[in-house]
Amino acid sequence: MQLTTITNVSLDGVTQGHRRIDDPEQGSGFDRFGWGPPLLDDEASAFIGNAFQRADAFLLGRRTYEIFAGSWGAGMDPGNPVGEALNTRPKYVVSTSLEDPRWANTTVLSGDLAAAIAELRAGPGGELQVWGSGTLIRWLLEHRLVDEIVLLTYPVIVGQGTRLFPSAGPDIGLALVDLRSTPKGMAIQTYRTTGRPQYEAATDSER
Repeated sequence: MQLTTITNVSLDGVTQGHRRIDDPEQGSGFDRFGWGPPLLDDEASAFIGNAFQRADAFLLGRRTYEIFAGSWGAGMDPGNPVGEALNTRPKYVVSTSLEDPRWANTTVLSGDLAAAIAELRAGPGGELQVWGSGTLIRWLLEHRLVDEIVLLTYPVIVGQGTRLFPSAGPDIGLALVDLRSTPKGMAIQTYRTTGRPQYEAATDSER
């Protein structure tokens, strides 16, 4: 399966507080929750719904899994394509403490995570999707396990909060696969990872 990350991100790279969720673990002092929904429109919502429907399985971090389980897994908005996909497709959650998940079709991954994810990628199916799960995404990028990156970039500068990409991390080359925008200004960028990027050769004076 192709491993695809899909992330809601502000123009300045913030992923924290996209929706208004009372979560003290998201960081003390952060109060700019809910910057995403006012900028959603029908085209953006349709893209998100279609993306969820495209998934063959989901790979989630513990916190994102709990948020989804408490909303979509609890029967929120019956008939919504997002909930339909999450409730019927396999879900793999990365956790060292979750022992008895009650959401159907859930498998807990622990131990040798890189080997477990490599096995999923090598298996049959089209797309293994990661939504939210910023800590997991950064780990996946560090271990070069991501095949495709989709950024849902909202036209807003949040100005504070956790960002998707760390200030120091792996260097990753990307090829643009698709680019579109929505009426309210969301840019949807799809990139395929291409290994390490190429760098300009040093000139004689720099050697």
